[in-house]
Amino acid sequence: MTPERQAERPDLAPLIDHALLDPHRGQEAILRCCDEARHFGFAGVCLASRWLPLARERLPVDGAVKLIAVVGFPFGAIPAAIKRAEAEWAAAAGADELDVVPDFGALADGDGTAVLDDLAAITDLGLPVKVILEVGRLDPEALALLVEISIDAGVRYLKTGSGFGPPVTTDQVGQLVALARGRAAVKASGGIADLEQALALVAAGASRLGTSRGVSLMQNLRAGA
Repeated sequence: MTPERQAERPDLAPLIDHALLDPHRGQEAILRCCDEARHFGFAGVCLASRWLPLARERLPVDGAVKLIAVVGFPFGAIPAAIKRAEAEWAAAAGADELDVVPDFGALADGDGTAVLDDLAAITDLGLPVKVILEVGRLDPEALALLVEISIDAGVRYLKTGSGFGPPVTTDQVGQLVALARGRAAVKASGGIADLEQALALVAAGASRLGTSRGVSLMQNLRAGA
């Protein structure tokens, strides 16, 4: 690769939410994830709420790396009061941001008020919220409605998915950018496996990348792969 081509590539590190959401990983992996995020200067570390106290000890408070908790993950199919309680617990444990799964069941039943109330109860805590939309499973009408509800509830980011479905596409990112109309940012998440894919998602409009492969992405970026 020519030096000119490499210089054109953005620095991905400040865009990466370094995710470790595999329920079969233990504290050694969590601490390594935090250390990797600090080493590369990632935007954040995205973890299940169970690991927040351990990660908060590892990451400096008010540091460059944000501590991100998933809430209602991965399906969102829990009572609103329990979801709010999980968000409150995460905030008390030191979370800087929350990635929240909405009430898809209420959306399927056409109960937009329940979806709005579910999200607003969490955004009211004052932490930046990303809503996990599962773009690949929603028809265009339902997706457009959920985007509007999410923005009305005060979310900061529209997140393409939980990462447990097919890989995110640039079309999905572009779709969310168009629906957001500058009112919320877009986080691409799910199956981001290689550098060219990550760069294409950023070019499509993603300002955060949720991935467990942040280290390999940065190694390839710095090696000029």
